[in-house]
Amino acid sequence: MIVIAMAIIGAVIGAMTARKRGGNRKDIGQYAAGYGLAFTIAGMFLTILVDRLFNVV
Repeated sequence: MIVIAMAIIGAVIGAMTARKRGGNRKDIGQYAAGYGLAFTIAGMFLTILVDRLFNVV
């Protein structure tokens, strides 16, 4: 769940960044994809960290 949320948040931030910089639709899509991938990787690491810290078996 963290990974999906981070991917969506990253895509939205990327699209807003490109729009603020005056990019066209292709620029907005590329920024959204790039930020989405970067935030997805960060979300994967965060998921692993949370799992390792709170793994109560």
